[in-house]
Amino acid sequence: MAASPTNPYSEAGVDTAAGDLAVELMKSSVRATHGPEVLGGVGGFAGLFDASALRDFRRPLLATSTDGVGTKVAIAQAIDKHDTIGQDLVGMVVDDIVVVGAKPLFMTDYIACGKVVPERIADIVRGIAQACSDTGTALVGGETAEHPGLLGPRDYDVAGAATGAVEADAILGAELVQDGDAVIAVASSGLHSNGYSLVRHIVTNAGIGYGDNAADFGTTWGEALLEPTRLYTLPLLRLIDALGPSTGSGAPGSGSGTGGVHALSHVTGGGIAANLARVLPQGSWVEVDRGTWSPSPVFRVLSDIAGSTLESAEGTWNLGIGFLAVIAAEKKDAAIAALNAEGMPSWQVGTVGFGPRPSGEFEQGAKGVNGGAVRLVGAYADGAK
Repeated sequence: MAASPTNPYSEAGVDTAAGDLAVELMKSSVRATHGPEVLGGVGGFAGLFDASALRDFRRPLLATSTDGVGTKVAIAQAIDKHDTIGQDLVGMVVDDIVVVGAKPLFMTDYIACGKVVPERIADIVRGIAQACSDTGTALVGGETAEHPGLLGPRDYDVAGAATGAVEADAILGAELVQDGDAVIAVASSGLHSNGYSLVRHIVTNAGIGYGDNAADFGTTWGEALLEPTRLYTLPLLRLIDALGPSTGSGAPGSGSGTGGVHALSHVTGGGIAANLARVLPQGSWVEVDRGTWSPSPVFRVLSDIAGSTLESAEGTWNLGIGFLAVIAAEKKDAAIAALNAEGMPSWQVGTVGFGPRPSGEFEQGAKGVNGGAVRLVGAYADGAK
C-alpha cells in the first residue's frame, strides 16, 4: 500500500489547519465589534469600512497609530494566561489616537507565534475584540503568522494598528495650551504595558516565580503583573464633548484659546514628565506635584524588592498616572468631576506656566518633540489616592 503523501509545509513546522481552527474560534468575537459600516465579514484579504460618515465632517483628518505590548507577553506565556494581553494592545494603540481628539474607527491586529495553538490565539483575539467593543472600535482584520525556528513553540508577539477621525479645527495639542491651564491626572490601573523589561529583571533577580503567591496583591505574581491596561478612549471623548470644543484662536499662552480640553497625553514609555512635555508648547513649563497622589502598590512593592526608589523609575513606569489632560483653568473642576463619574479617578497635579521657569533641571525634547519643560517635585503621598 502506498504511503500517504506528506505535507512539506507541515514537516517544516507550519500547521495551516490549526490556523484555520484559530480563525473559526475567534470569528464570533471579531463579529461582535462590527457595526453596519463594516463590510465583508471575517477572512477577507482586506477589511472594508464604509467611510460615508466622513461626509458629515467639514474637514476630516485621519489619525493613525501602531504599537505592541512589549515584553509583557513573556509573563502571559509563563503562566499560560492570554485573555488580557489583547486589552493591553488596544489600550496602547487606540488610546494614542484619542490624544489628538480623534474618535477611533477601526483596528487590525498581527500575531506572530512559533506554533499556532488555536485556543491560545482565540484567547488573545477575544481580548482584542472585547477592548475594541469597549472603545467603539471595529476590529476589521488581522493576521496570525506561524514562525517555527524563529520563535519557540510557546512564544508569540502581538501588534496592532488603528485609524480614527477628527475635525481639522478640533485637533487637540500644544497650540491650544494656555498660561494657567490645569494639568489633570487620570489614574492608571497599574503598570499598563511599559517597563516590563525592568519588571522582569527585578522579579528574576529576586528569585520570584510568576506562579508564586504575591501576598501584597492576594494573587500570584503573574496574575498581578498581567493587570490589563485601563481604556480611556470613550470617557475622554465624552469629556471633550461635555466641556465644549477647543479652537486655536490665540497663540499658546495668550489666554485667548477656547474650549475645555486643550491637550491630552498618554503616559506610556518614558514616564510622566517626558510624555507631558510632548504635548506642551515651547516656552511653557509644568511642575508635577508628587504629593498629590500615592503610586499604586505594585510600583512600591517592585521598588522595595529592587532596593531602589520610586523616583528612579519615573522615566520607565507610569507610577499610577495613565493619562494627563491639560484643561482650561475655569473648567478643571468640571473635568475632574466628569472623569470621576466615569470611574476614572482624577486629580490636579500641576499648572501650566509660561515665561521664566524655576531654576533646576526639567525634562524637555522627548520622542523628537522639542515641546514644553516638565519635572516632578516634592515627595509622593503615603496614603492611597
